[in-house]
Amino acid sequence: MKTTFMIIQLVIAIVLSLVILLEPPRGEGLGAIGGSAKLFHVGKEKERRLDMIVAIAGGAFFVLAGILAWAM
Repeated sequence: MKTTFMIIQLVIAIVLSLVILLEPPRGEGLGAIGGSAKLFHVGKEKERRLDMIVAIAGGAFFVLAGILAWAM
């Protein structure tokens, strides 16, 4: 059972890494000071969907890490 959880956690970690890399840059930070930030952003639905996947995968990773720590 422990091995199964470790494999699931590995898959979630890979998915989480890939989804974070797929996210577009936010356009915040120092670029916003000089006026080079994006004012109109296309693809809000895709961004929301990626944010939701990151939140779910991050939560699942956190829960599985707790379960694995408790099982050891």
